[in-house]
Amino acid sequence: MNLPRLRWSSSIERMAENVANAAAELRTAAAEKPAKARSFWPSVLRWIPTSTDQIIAAEKRLLSLVKTPYVQEKVNIGSGPPGSKVRWFRSSSDEPRFINTITFDSKEDSPTLVMVHGYGASQGFFFRNFEALASRFRVIAIDQLGWGGSSRPDFTCRSTEETEAWFIDSFEEWRKAKNITNFILLGHSFGGYVAAKYSLKHPEHVQHLILVGPAGFSSETDPKAEWLMQFRRTWKGAIMSHLWESNFTPQKLVRGLGPWGPDLVRRYTSARFGSYSDGSVLTEYESKLLTDYVYHTLAAKASGELCLKYIFAFGAFTRSPLLHRASEWKVPTTFIYGVQDWMDYQGAQEARKQMEVPCEIIRVPQGGHFVFIDNPTGFHSAVLHACRRFLSSDPDSVSLPEGLTSA
Repeated sequence: MNLPRLRWSSSIERMAENVANAAAELRTAAAEKPAKARSFWPSVLRWIPTSTDQIIAAEKRLLSLVKTPYVQEKVNIGSGPPGSKVRWFRSSSDEPRFINTITFDSKEDSPTLVMVHGYGASQGFFFRNFEALASRFRVIAIDQLGWGGSSRPDFTCRSTEETEAWFIDSFEEWRKAKNITNFILLGHSFGGYVAAKYSLKHPEHVQHLILVGPAGFSSETDPKAEWLMQFRRTWKGAIMSHLWESNFTPQKLVRGLGPWGPDLVRRYTSARFGSYSDGSVLTEYESKLLTDYVYHTLAAKASGELCLKYIFAFGAFTRSPLLHRASEWKVPTTFIYGVQDWMDYQGAQEARKQMEVPCEIIRVPQGGHFVFIDNPTGFHSAVLHACRRFLSSDPDSVSLPEGLTSA
């Protein structure tokens, strides 16, 4: 029995039910309103009490939990790569774009660790990790273009290639603006996909690549995807497939619920984070701050989120799998997975067989897809072990920390 596959399947089924139930609740609520109230209903649904300033303010409240000082800045990346005439980056105007960035400075000779969030997330999701990692690294975390507190230009990409360029090239412009030459690059989920694609294009800047539950190491042709084909033939699968191809994102649901959006986010954060925890589940105060932060990042203008159908086929299979490019790998890599992660670590094992650079796979107990929230202590141990050649004078003598397993 393939447990990760069953968890993934049940997760998508629950998502279909949630979307259908939310739509039903909206219809019921609208039907129960008197005629005068119904005439005002569309304006309620359009009410989105958020802005970039509110995102940054919510970020500051969340990061007040971190004791280590940091600097927040909006890094200007210009209006597009020099000489570029493609529309995806310039959008409908040539106004400068910026990447929301926070930096935790460590000792002068500390290695630089750049952290990239996943789909539907932003750099604040690493709030439980900054303090521990900043004791050993110069930590820099970003909001990718079109997410979090970064610029949200109109998303005009119409292909996988354009969409990848949106994220990879904007990250490179950010690197140049920050004048960072060499760094360790960590990416989670979709952020892992972007980090890996960036490392394939610009390996000269990446000293080590850390992929946390990354997307891209399985494909729709994988025999394990048979269950997905079966699910598509069900009514739930038909709903989800149609919504996916229509580029219906979870953020649209949050916006559509208007004043009820924050409650939906609250229920999500309360149910999701800490569900595989080692016991240090989110406190009520942490959950409140995270909910507020997540709501504002999701309800803001749609931009980077619209990459969904161009990067992924239905079921989270990437349209341009990294697994197919493993033989081109040029950067030493460490994969980190929570033991309960629905992303299958076996794809990383297949990729490693084709890689000609050092590669290891670490599994962290009591952690799911957001292992850095579920089990931050185990996650920190895995990151430090992955970076031992930058942190230890004798890295070969460093053994895998107790509790972690090598795959």
